[in-house]
Amino acid sequence: MASSPALPLALARHDLLAQTREWTALHDEELRRRAVQAAGAKDVAALVSLTTAYLAHQGGSGVLTSPRTTEAYALGARQFTEYTATQAINLLRPGRHDAQGYVNHMLAAGRKPAGVQLKVAAASCLYRALRWAGATEADPFRDVRVPKDRTPGIVKRPPYTEDELADVLDHADAHVKFLLFLTAHAGLRISEALALQWSDLDEGARRVQVRSGKGRKGRVVAVSTSLARAARHYRQLYGPGGPDHTDGKRTTPHDHVFRYRQPMTARYHAEKAFQAAGVPFRGFHAGRKYAGTRLLRQIRDFGRVAAHLGHESVDTTRRGYAQLAADDLKDDLNGW
Repeated sequence: MASSPALPLALARHDLLAQTREWTALHDEELRRRAVQAAGAKDVAALVSLTTAYLAHQGGSGVLTSPRTTEAYALGARQFTEYTATQAINLLRPGRHDAQGYVNHMLAAGRKPAGVQLKVAAASCLYRALRWAGATEADPFRDVRVPKDRTPGIVKRPPYTEDELADVLDHADAHVKFLLFLTAHAGLRISEALALQWSDLDEGARRVQVRSGKGRKGRVVAVSTSLARAARHYRQLYGPGGPDHTDGKRTTPHDHVFRYRQPMTARYHAEKAFQAAGVPFRGFHAGRKYAGTRLLRQIRDFGRVAAHLGHESVDTTRRGYAQLAADDLKDDLNGW
């Protein structure tokens, strides 16, 4: 019998809660002492643990913080701590220029502004954790400046073209083919697609129920006729009661639509199809951008495109996910 779809996430949250309690169970003075000791010794493991505990205890999402966010902040805290060790920076009493120096160091090394901003967020979280523990009052990243990247995200990381997707679909197995339809037509994030259960697909009504969207927001997504057709075919092959292609026999139904759950596993299988087609793999988000751009050029409504992609802000759609053609106004200007 397939495992409960919520079990891996529940286990991750339980582990996060247990890690948090390693710090919150301490008396205030002991909490402060351990934080001061970790900062003085630049103990990477302890400082990452403290940052994670703060994020799960005081952060906006608490123990519901996504594993991806937790990992990103842990990595950022580790990298900043290692940087301070090489630069002989006092973590508890940083110099006036140390935080901006860290930003400039990353920019000079070739890191993009968006990536630098993420590292600054993680380092700032480390200092919030140290202040929470009573180890310091320092807030060195409060006034740092990270240059804005004026190039739109859709230009830096463009969507797949119609021809690219057609070529890849010709070389993809059934799993990857259906996954590409979900990202490039329904505009699903890879995490949303991999979390789908069979009950979330309604081919007759041509819609998909997304229950685990970004920020824990659900939504109903309309699907194209070709995606609905692909869903019917995929269900016949792999749905409850369908033949299992590993041995040709009937098997116990799986709750999940896809056999793999992790984005890295999905990426591994997708990259093989892209390589066979001779198309550079630019990630699953390039499929979402294809959906956004194609839909925008058809309906010319950023609000409806944002809703399709599950964006809370239309600005997110405008900056990085949908783009009108350069000569979009050509027909409207006829007769001027």
